[in-house]
Amino acid sequence: MHVAVVSHYRLPVTGYGGGERVVVALCRGLTALGHRVTLIAASGTKLPDVTVVEVPPKHFKTQTPDVTPFLPRDADVVNFHFVFRGTLPLPFAQTIQGNLRAGQAAPPHAIFVSANHARRSGSESFVYNGLDPSEFIFRAEKDDYDLFLGRLHSVKGYQWAVEGAKRSGRRLLLAGGWRPSFTGRIRYVGEVGGRKKAELLASARCLWMPALWDEPFGLTTIEALFSGTPVLATRRGALPEVVTPEVGALCDTLDEMIGAASTIHTRDPRACRAHAERYFTHLAMAKEYARLFDGLLATGRLPAGRATPYTTR
Repeated sequence: MHVAVVSHYRLPVTGYGGGERVVVALCRGLTALGHRVTLIAASGTKLPDVTVVEVPPKHFKTQTPDVTPFLPRDADVVNFHFVFRGTLPLPFAQTIQGNLRAGQAAPPHAIFVSANHARRSGSESFVYNGLDPSEFIFRAEKDDYDLFLGRLHSVKGYQWAVEGAKRSGRRLLLAGGWRPSFTGRIRYVGEVGGRKKAELLASARCLWMPALWDEPFGLTTIEALFSGTPVLATRRGALPEVVTPEVGALCDTLDEMIGAASTIHTRDPRACRAHAERYFTHLAMAKEYARLFDGLLATGRLPAGRATPYTTR
């Protein structure tokens, strides 16, 4: 199959770039499975083993950018990684990483990133995000700190992680946006990416994921699991599809999270890594995308996604 993947970013991104890193992982996964990939992305994009078509960034600034001139004539399917409400002469699907606004209709041929995300958007088509395990450092022996990694925004619940550290006396590192001020055993380490992020994840006793919104997927959860680091999360959105009792704890309140934090370190780091390798690699993701693309080409409709076996619908 020849897949044209379309992103309006220059890839690979520097820094964190969650959704953009998923695009790179998908291209690598599809290529590893023997598919041809043409990546249509902003000028400056460089990715081995795929054909790159560079597009001036200003071309993507219109509401419905015309990508037809950049599409390979022999592509079987086009996969957008931004909302596309135009028309194409080829079959296409589009990956939706974020939550739709209340009352907003799902765009045509939308692929969501978890069963919960799809269901809340009136769909059954989804593929779990995946990443390349080789990007992460596995470490069984952990240092004595907890980690929060992500945007320091209220919906991400970083305040719960801070309050939990204050009440438990545990050491907490926060990595993410802007520059808050903390004292004592709570330390802000700024935005991290690459090797620094991998080291922080690998050495953490646990990752705090106290989402206070319906998380579409929660990419940092699988980053932690690939690192052998258990996840302490709320029971919001897709998180129950990613975190099992063997690799973390799901809670409804801050008090529950503080209680669970006292035993989170008893999870086996090898079980964390094995869980992520089973369900959330770039290859697992690419296989599911290929299955959905095959269904779209055969019937004109995207098939339903396949949830992890412990998911409660």
